[in-house]
This record gives sequence, C-alpha cells and structure tokens, in this order.
Amino acid sequence: MIRLLPWTGADGKPCHLSTDGTGPLSRLADQIEYVQLGLAGKLLDHVRVVLSGAAPEASELRLLTAQLADALHNALLIAESRGDRLAPADADVER
Repeated sequence: MIRLLPWTGADGKPCHLSTDGTGPLSRLADQIEYVQLGLAGKLLDHVRVVLSGAAPEASELRLLTAQLADALHNALLIAESRGDRLAPADADVER
C-alpha cells in the first residue's frame, strides 16, 4: 500500500511511503497525525475564545488566520491519507 504521509518534502511536495502499515515510519506518521489533530482542536478552542471576547487586533487575527490555514492544511492531508487507506483498491472515486 502507498501511504500519503502527514508532512511534505523540502520542496513542498507530498511524501509517500510504500508500507504494510505496521513499520516504524507508519507508526511515526500515526503519532504525528494524532498530534496535528490535537493541536488543531486546541487552536480551534483558542480561536473561539478570542472571537467571543473584545475585538481582537488585526495582527492577532492575521496570526490566527495563518495558524488556522496551517491546521486545515494538515487536517485535509490527514483526511486524504486516511481516505486513500479506506478506499478499495479498484474504486474510481473522483476528488
């Protein structure tokens, strides 16, 4: 099985791993996905707190927007990777 990893190469291109899903690199990828999703959840909680209070400064909103974009990118990469691993090999699913 070819697995899309939750990080990109130095050139920004996706990284893939040929694996049976049980090796050390697969376990590392699982751990990184877990951490990335946990951080995204904490970031979302923080954003909700910031938005529920007094009007935030523009610089704070820019920072939060950049962090949310990074978290969304990671979550979409994880979703794509997991979807690829769940889909039957012969399925012709258009993204």
